[in-house]
Amino acid sequence: MEGTANDFTTGSIPKKLIGFMIPILGALILQAMYGAVDILVVGQFGTKEGISGVSTGSSIVNLVIFTVAGLAMGITVLIGRYIGERKEDRIGKVIGGTIIFFAALSVIVAVCMLVFARPLAYLMQAPKEAVDATVLYVRICGGGIFFIIAYNVISSIFRGLGNSKLPLIFVAIACVTNIIGDLIFVAALKLDVAGAALATVIAQAVSVALSLVIIRRQSLPFKLTRADIHINSEIKNFLKIGSPIALQEILTEISFLALCAFINRLGLDESSGYGVASKIVSFVMLIPSSLMQSMASFISQNVGAGKENRAKKAMATGMLLGASIGVIISALAFFKGDLLASVFSGDKDVVACAADYLKGFSIEAVVTCILFSFIGYFNGHGLTLWVMCQGIAQTFLVRLPVSFIMSIQPDATLTMIGIAAPLATLFGIAINIIMFFVMRKRFEKPDRVLKG
Repeated sequence: MEGTANDFTTGSIPKKLIGFMIPILGALILQAMYGAVDILVVGQFGTKEGISGVSTGSSIVNLVIFTVAGLAMGITVLIGRYIGERKEDRIGKVIGGTIIFFAALSVIVAVCMLVFARPLAYLMQAPKEAVDATVLYVRICGGGIFFIIAYNVISSIFRGLGNSKLPLIFVAIACVTNIIGDLIFVAALKLDVAGAALATVIAQAVSVALSLVIIRRQSLPFKLTRADIHINSEIKNFLKIGSPIALQEILTEISFLALCAFINRLGLDESSGYGVASKIVSFVMLIPSSLMQSMASFISQNVGAGKENRAKKAMATGMLLGASIGVIISALAFFKGDLLASVFSGDKDVVACAADYLKGFSIEAVVTCILFSFIGYFNGHGLTLWVMCQGIAQTFLVRLPVSFIMSIQPDATLTMIGIAAPLATLFGIAINIIMFFVMRKRFEKPDRVLKG
């Protein structure tokens, strides 16, 4: 594998990092479009209650998705580490254990979403006009959660192998299917929020089915046998790496659920406006997110190969690249937020509320690129416990308190609430800089064993 496109331990860092990052970015763009299409079609052909229902319901579903993505990051890092150490023979057992663990998790999550959909809607303080829509969205997605989880796990496996092109193909399949589904179920059949949820589940099911067909035709650097598909020690290994990330994601998503609840109390226009703004934010965060995912794979291979200086250079390259692009995206969100929001809704009040939130949030496009490069660097080293701790600190020391305080002001605006995110990120950058210098000598020691 050395010297190939999937080997990150040699060659030009910018060229290989950008080459690996572009398909990941493409996949994330399609994923953002995937989620945005639901809001867009419901906003144009459905109801205001439907927009709020999809917004609040998707926030609950995202809690599951990001938790799974956090656990699956352990798979990405572990596979990357084994490749860097030239231990490809262990990858089959990693994937076999993955199949068992996530199949069981899917059943548990599905039952919880089906049974507790209404209490979750009330907990989210969904506007009373949108409670039933929220419950319906969550239950339909819960019924198809197996496919949503399977897609994320399959993509994580291939990113660990250094292959970011196949996940791009998988999400492209899902995105196209979802668009077709939304047009049929929402625009044509007028099923509103139920149509959006059905389109989401069907799209993921089609993507998973076709991805398995595609995978069977690939030449892979490992063998997976039936004997590998059982409870084994590799489950413990990837959970040790992934669990802190997942816990951080759970707490971060809970904070966003709380933020959604704070905003829901302000009224239906603000709730719907925040729903629209959230979809735009998913596009704003594309560069930082692709950087973090790319960095984890890039760093883990170089750590496995003992090339710490190359790992640090990769992190610095990611920061410079991301922040440079982030300046442009930030300006667009700040000055043209109303134009962006008008794509998703024709309601002037909803558009105005979305634009207000984006003004406060916009600088996040720059600072998160720096923070996420740090996070990818630490994840690549297996220091996921630190990543969890710094994420919790950002959430509960800055983002949530500031959001709550801003939301209870007599003249509360979404701009005031939106600024909580970049303030939390700046705090995160500060503590990660301190951690980087604290750990620098330990990283440079030969034959080190890093533990989360």
